[in-house]
Amino acid sequence: MTLCPVALTAGCRKCAIFSMCPLKGVIGDYKKGDEAPPKRPTDRDGKSR
Repeated sequence: MTLCPVALTAGCRKCAIFSMCPLKGVIGDYKKGDEAPPKRPTDRDGKSR
């Protein structure tokens, strides 16, 4: 749940204190690259299953 007013309006990465914010993953919308949803497997034709 996003509670930070900056994250609600512009997003965590656009915040002035993004690099120092200890709560960007708790109250903001920041997600690490590993937490992104996995890509769906595709067939040889390039179509998703």
